[in-house]
Amino acid sequence: MADVRDIMEIERASTPELTRESIIGSDKPKKKFPAGPKPPRRPEGMHREVFALLYHDNKNVPPLFPSDTAGNGYKQTKIKLGMRRPRKWKWMPFTNPARNDNATFYHWRRPSDEPKEYPFAKFNKKVGIPTYTDVEYQQQLTCDTWSKEETDHLMDLAQRFDLRFIIMADRYDVGKFQKRSVEELKDRYYKVHGILAKLNGEKKIYTYDPDHERKRKEQLNKLYERTPEQIEEEQFLLIELKKIDARKKERERKTQDLQKLISQADSQNDTPRKTDKKIPKKKVPNPSRPFKVDTNHILQAVETAGIKFPDYKNSGVSLRSQRMKLPANVGQKKSKGIEQLLQDLGLDMNPTPTEEICQHFNELRSDMVLLMEIKAALSTCDYELQSLRHQYEALAPGKTLVIPPQLLNTDHETKTAPGEIIDVVGSPSTPLNT
Repeated sequence: MADVRDIMEIERASTPELTRESIIGSDKPKKKFPAGPKPPRRPEGMHREVFALLYHDNKNVPPLFPSDTAGNGYKQTKIKLGMRRPRKWKWMPFTNPARNDNATFYHWRRPSDEPKEYPFAKFNKKVGIPTYTDVEYQQQLTCDTWSKEETDHLMDLAQRFDLRFIIMADRYDVGKFQKRSVEELKDRYYKVHGILAKLNGEKKIYTYDPDHERKRKEQLNKLYERTPEQIEEEQFLLIELKKIDARKKERERKTQDLQKLISQADSQNDTPRKTDKKIPKKKVPNPSRPFKVDTNHILQAVETAGIKFPDYKNSGVSLRSQRMKLPANVGQKKSKGIEQLLQDLGLDMNPTPTEEICQHFNELRSDMVLLMEIKAALSTCDYELQSLRHQYEALAPGKTLVIPPQLLNTDHETKTAPGEIIDVVGSPSTPLNT
């Protein structure tokens, strides 16, 4: 700033002289101005919260009840008086349109305000009770167990008590009519209401099931009347059920792992072995079979083939379409095969999940997987049979092994070209491989 002042030819303020006191400071003690009154000390043994209630900065008495401001409790500290004269209030009568007895009530209101409808009358909602004529009752509403007088009494109670059926059953005229339960009153009312709604052309009709309501109340009563021993037994059974579900999931997991191992073994068995080097015809290899398939393993695989869909009988809400989802243990190859078979049959991939369709659709896909497993097992057996024939011809030159027709896979023979058959151990016309 001093350079700028020199350039602008502005008089520069005098620089204060540097002294020892200005750098280090004076040894003289600074004067302390007396502060305000010291706050009173908290008495010994008194809690801090109690002392905070007794003392404030403005030394006011603590309020006896919460207020909007810390002062006198008013939002405005001073009243604002205008030049207008205040409007008068008058004790005036009013009526409630929700009452039918023409009762008159009073409240304070300005005379200048126009009379308005009582604002709380809008909460007076009434239930629409159906009405009928004598002709409609004789043609549509007759019942063997209900007379017209009793039905009229039921509708009158429904109108008076707004379908509060418990109160209606309590106020029912037992001296004139027989005693009715709440379920019987509901059943008769909703039957009459449904018949009249059909006559008026309404589409949404409420139906009431009295037997279901009785069973529900009986179950609730039994649940309420359980003893502590029964509650402990139920808790014990629930814990045991959770343990059983955990063991079941563990077995399913182990089954899925075993199924994956079997699928990997089948995929390895389906891949034929290929050799690279050739040897002369005269050299005959070890007569032991280089490739052997366990038929017992094939039969067990076929017996356990198919899809095991999970059971959705546990408590809780579930969609029926979840039953048609393929389990996780079904591989991608089988899923593609199922889709191809469904397309060949002209079936939908996701049909409407009704109870019957879910069951038959799952059985169909399980049979498809079983068919694919049987075809794979048949191909494995046919490959094994061809290997045995080639081994026999290699060990006995000039002779041919005659295979019975019932053991031959005719479809495979017609669809597979002769050149596609892979020779594993060699034949008289084919050099053996090492």
